[in-house]
Amino acid sequence: MTTDTRLSPVPYVEVNGRPATEESLRIPALDGFGHFTALQVEDREVRGLGLHLARLDSANRELFELPLDGGRVRELIGRALTGAGVRDASVRVHGFLPPGTAETTLMVTVREPAPPASGARSLMSVPYARPVAHIKRPGEFGQTYYGRLAGRAGFDEALLTAPGGAVTEGAFSNVGFWDGTSVVWPDAPALVGVTMALLEEGLPRLGVPSVRRPVTLDTLAGLRAAFVSSSRGIAPVGRIDGAEIPVDAELMGRLEAAYAGAPTEAV
Repeated sequence: MTTDTRLSPVPYVEVNGRPATEESLRIPALDGFGHFTALQVEDREVRGLGLHLARLDSANRELFELPLDGGRVRELIGRALTGAGVRDASVRVHGFLPPGTAETTLMVTVREPAPPASGARSLMSVPYARPVAHIKRPGEFGQTYYGRLAGRAGFDEALLTAPGGAVTEGAFSNVGFWDGTSVVWPDAPALVGVTMALLEEGLPRLGVPSVRRPVTLDTLAGLRAAFVSSSRGIAPVGRIDGAEIPVDAELMGRLEAAYAGAPTEAV
């Protein structure tokens, strides 16, 4: 992976295809109601781009009752990459509808590529499940709050749970499990991440069943391995609360193969 120029810690931002100004940034600063998707770009290629575009369109229709043209989104991502002078990056596309307007405002941010997920992760369960979990949106106070609590307690991430200890998702990832024969995703309200969706599509092609069923904190002991997936990739989970979980190298290899087998599209 090569980057044309090194981005500063401050992201490069365009709003509706133009470099951000103080005036245009007032929209997300003062009215944060909206949605977004986060993706990794490698040499101007994105894995699962169609899923990202579908996510943006679906959320835009639900929140603003407006469709969102995928061609426009793709063009704006490409324009922002060109403006930042890079081919590899972490990109976010945010959708907002400022008061009094009839067209969605799209803000594209470009940062340096995120380092890939590595090493076994540790998760601290917390009693919190996101409302309207199927929409990815900015300003998630609850998951950020519990994520920071987990970090202070020595964990990598919070594991969100609903009443009764039902596992839903990680604070910033999806969580999956291995029962010895199938990859198990919690059947609970959660955001279906693009990486998760690509794994659900790719695993059966490798002969690995992928199922959804309820998972609770009480049933974790009956599962043999765990992992998290996000836009940064896939990583094993080595500990949930005080319980150590063995890392299954064979499972991780299958997950990586399923993800790598997903096609990329140009932006």
